[in-house]
Amino acid sequence: MAGNLWGRSWGTGLTAAAAALALLLPAASAQAAGPVGGGRTTVARVDPRADGETAPAAWKARVPKTVVLEGKRLKEARKRLLRGDPELVRAARELIARADRRLGEGPWTVVDKPRPAPSGDPHDYLSQAPYWWPTKPRTPENPWGCPYVQRDGERNPEVDTGTDRPDIGRVVDSVTTLSLAWYYTGRKRYAEHAATVLRTWFVDPATRMNPHLDHAQFIPCRFTGRAIGIIDFSQMYTTVLDAVAILDTGAPGWRAADRKGLRAWNRAFLDWLRTSPFGKEEAAAANNHGVFHDLQVAALAAATGDRALARNVVREARAKRIDLQIAPDGTQPQELRRTRSWHYSTFSLVAHVRLAALGRQLGVDLWAHRGPQGQSLARAVHYLLPAATGSARWPHPELNFRRYAAADVVRAAADAGDRPSRAAVPALEPPPGGDLWPLRPAAEQLDSIAPSGTG
Repeated sequence: MAGNLWGRSWGTGLTAAAAALALLLPAASAQAAGPVGGGRTTVARVDPRADGETAPAAWKARVPKTVVLEGKRLKEARKRLLRGDPELVRAARELIARADRRLGEGPWTVVDKPRPAPSGDPHDYLSQAPYWWPTKPRTPENPWGCPYVQRDGERNPEVDTGTDRPDIGRVVDSVTTLSLAWYYTGRKRYAEHAATVLRTWFVDPATRMNPHLDHAQFIPCRFTGRAIGIIDFSQMYTTVLDAVAILDTGAPGWRAADRKGLRAWNRAFLDWLRTSPFGKEEAAAANNHGVFHDLQVAALAAATGDRALARNVVREARAKRIDLQIAPDGTQPQELRRTRSWHYSTFSLVAHVRLAALGRQLGVDLWAHRGPQGQSLARAVHYLLPAATGSARWPHPELNFRRYAAADVVRAAADAGDRPSRAAVPALEPPPGGDLWPLRPAAEQLDSIAPSGTG
């Protein structure tokens, strides 16, 4: 019966997906949504008929050529949603609410920050080291309060003003949320706004970011940029690549010129990551920075057509990352040294399991790998399970323990066939605002230290 209601009783001008969600979320339940980062207030209308919005009659969800997410699973999830799967319906409600809030925000650009990067070029990305603090009063002679000292795990609030770091977080979240909302509903406003956000940040010559991170995580009076700042992108840019692949299936507002421009940007950025001194330094990092760098390089290579490079990066991660960064007992020693050891242990594993998801599409199975002393991704996840399920306390330093931080990592292990992780899933704490795993089954960082990311 539900299938008849959602798939046939509406006119051909309305997609089955939009009809399904219109029934699930009637227009009477529309909610006012205010922008997070400033700007106008919008009212989220759930029923597309309420504002005359329809999708083309011939529109059908295609399998996106995503690099981390598996495109076939996205299409299958959409079919299940149309059949009324309760888990998908709950996730779709949350996705639509998030997407409607994002409609009233952006676009954002690197050129509107109050002061440019040290290069003087407003198109250069700028961010400030999050755990570094001034030690002197600010004066006309010492406006920064230098020298700065490190306080690990304690975020300096000044880093979220006057730089591009908060805005890139908003760009990433908006684009990923809106592209998924379009894919599952067919509502063109989501795709059109995602396209505008992408075009403004990456493509339009007047507003685009230069494809490098020479001035990421600068430290006042000390460094104009650092290799470690690559984490600003590597921790989240792979979700943008998947969002673009979703839009590439025929999203309204996403033009051929946009696709060409962003592809060129991605190729230039990949070249910088592989050849610049900062890129080479980050690639040599033996903690979460190194594995996130590998993830970003492999994903960019796959997205720009160099599958051989992508496959090689994933293969090398077996000995370079799993064997060296995960101990035989499943701990990650480099992450346990931090004051936020739970956060960084889960954060690092997000990179590992996303790289494994990418590898699966390239024919490389990182989940099956066992190091010479038994090191494996599964053992690393197993070490988290007692704390993740609430059955035991986390036995290491942690300034702000958030149990739900491990949820996606455990779901990824369960998805890969790990039995202890499958058994643990019912005991996981869902992230605030709801669980989107059913709609985007790949691990994401759930406990951001920053308002829009980590450092």
